[in-house]
Amino acid sequence: MNYQVDDSIREDYLNEAGEIVNQLGEQLVRLERQPDDRELLDSIFRAFHTIKGGAGFLDIAPLVDCCHCAEEVFDALRRKEGELDADIMDAILHALDVVTAMLEALRAGSEPQPAPPALLDQLRGFVRQTGGAGPKQAPAQSAGTEGGGGDVTDDEFENMLAEALEGDSGTGESSELDVAGKNEESDEITEDEFEALLDQMQGQGEEVSATESDARVEDKAAAPEMSRTESDSEDEITEAEFEALLDELQQAGSGQQETPAPDPVQPEQNNEAQKAAPRVQTPTTVAESTVRVDVSRLDTVMNLVGELVLVRNRLTNLGAQLKNEELQNAVGNLDLVTADLQMGVMQTRMQPIGKVFSRFPRLTRDLARNLNKEIELTMQGEDTDLDKNLVEALADPLVHLVRNAMDHGIESPGEREAKGKPRAGHVELAAAQEGDHIVITIRDDGAGIDADALRRKAVAKGLVSNEVAAKLERHECFDLMLLPGLSSRDEVSEVSGRGVGMDVVKTRIGELNGTIDIQSEPDQGTTFRVRVPLTLAILPALMVQLGRRRYAFPLSHVVEVFFLEPDAVRQVEGRDVVMVRDKPLPLVFLDRLMQLGDEGQDDNSGYVVVIQVGSDAVGFVTDDVLGQEEVVIKPLGTLLQGLTGFAGATITGDGYIALIMDVNGLMKRVGRLR
Repeated sequence: MNYQVDDSIREDYLNEAGEIVNQLGEQLVRLERQPDDRELLDSIFRAFHTIKGGAGFLDIAPLVDCCHCAEEVFDALRRKEGELDADIMDAILHALDVVTAMLEALRAGSEPQPAPPALLDQLRGFVRQTGGAGPKQAPAQSAGTEGGGGDVTDDEFENMLAEALEGDSGTGESSELDVAGKNEESDEITEDEFEALLDQMQGQGEEVSATESDARVEDKAAAPEMSRTESDSEDEITEAEFEALLDELQQAGSGQQETPAPDPVQPEQNNEAQKAAPRVQTPTTVAESTVRVDVSRLDTVMNLVGELVLVRNRLTNLGAQLKNEELQNAVGNLDLVTADLQMGVMQTRMQPIGKVFSRFPRLTRDLARNLNKEIELTMQGEDTDLDKNLVEALADPLVHLVRNAMDHGIESPGEREAKGKPRAGHVELAAAQEGDHIVITIRDDGAGIDADALRRKAVAKGLVSNEVAAKLERHECFDLMLLPGLSSRDEVSEVSGRGVGMDVVKTRIGELNGTIDIQSEPDQGTTFRVRVPLTLAILPALMVQLGRRRYAFPLSHVVEVFFLEPDAVRQVEGRDVVMVRDKPLPLVFLDRLMQLGDEGQDDNSGYVVVIQVGSDAVGFVTDDVLGQEEVVIKPLGTLLQGLTGFAGATITGDGYIALIMDVNGLMKRVGRLR
């Protein structure tokens, strides 16, 4: 590894390579379905080529070798010298996994392990079978570089151009090439030809053999006309001359340069300056349109916006108390600006959910082969944006849900045909924004879930009693899947396990202030619906009063609020309930739960805040409801961390400290969340 490279350059390379690798998985699966897609082949070839080029600059030999072998496979496929089958695709996907592991090792600061020799031999064997001469040697330092000079002379440059543009001279066709560009039909070169020229002109690049030249230069072409400037040195060309030549090549490759007219031209020095100017301006404009910012800086800005929200809430409260019209108008303007600033900062942290979705085509392909099933995956809403932290946190839960849908839900082709279904099962992954929340849906057309079987298994494992199980409605039985150790299948699966992980999925989503809902119909399929907020930094909440204390319930879990009359409370099996629309609603008096003693109401009156998590609903009785407020979540101190039922704390608009309720933990605490 080249340790003399600046850390920022290495970091930029790892970021770019990581983005390319994320796209490659989906592209490779798509290529297996569309092997004749030339644009897709070219895109994959360039992706491996780009990763290899950066690795060569950083002197990461194992990464160069692996990408080089994969690149050669797609070069052969582009030349239609071989067919893409499942075995070679398995090898390519394995190579992609190896590349990903190497990049992760580099990011961790360790030395990447070389690719397995058997994998490289398999890729090289495919290239040899296609009739090619086998892969070229991986890039090494050129003799000129080792000698310390590294400059390209005029003669060397012209020789490289002539060698690269020999075209199909070995195929028996006569190909007269005019390096000076006198033939009008040879004024344009293809993109592949231009890439081949650049590869040859790299000082630290690879030596391109005649075989590779024939492979990359598919059409007969001639070099564009180039004006040569006299230099002070007879053997070397200057940097300005070299850049001017590159400009001419690039213009010729894009078809933008026309054959020069035989009119008198201006001095050669001016020509070079005019040709070099567009090259300098274009990259500068593109570079300034995007700026990479460290996530920690965005977190700092978001925290400052949170503090500003607290100040705004305080000023809003003061303005209402003082009843000063001018102050209220100023606070109103501050409120608008703060809201816009908050939204702007949130958008800078947003990422498309497609970053997570991109891994599922590869996952579907691998699972289908492993399970001997035929599975089709469709995705919608990949461009839906949400907070970067949420994108990363949702990755593992979504992977587990998709794996369960394919393993437990989709039947084998034979079973599906016997039921009159298409052989191929279908899994749909969709994302959409609903207000200030994102809803992610995983839907399959498989066997569905047997609610009665789940009920019996839960009782057999001692997870619920017979009495509780008998009272569960059909849709409530599906929530039993989220209990530890309970599965909808009897046999052990190497893919999804036996119920291991679904309880973790619910916990992870609950930590994001999200919910998961399950719906299923026998032989029609199952739908998992995950709902999470757009961001975790600022939370809309319902503020309540209990004695002298304030509490905040996340607004996303609040179903309704109503006043409780003292004589409306009933006792059912030793628990307090109230009838709401002819259905019993369990009640929990917060003052008793928090053990506040005499701070709460003496009688059973108060306001009921109905909280719902999945199919479970509980009414929490408080003294008063203060209204809605945007709160900034502050972590609890070391002594208070780990308390069940509390997610954090915040400062209210009138200066009080309020505890933010963790509804999942709170429901578990009162025994309603199974």
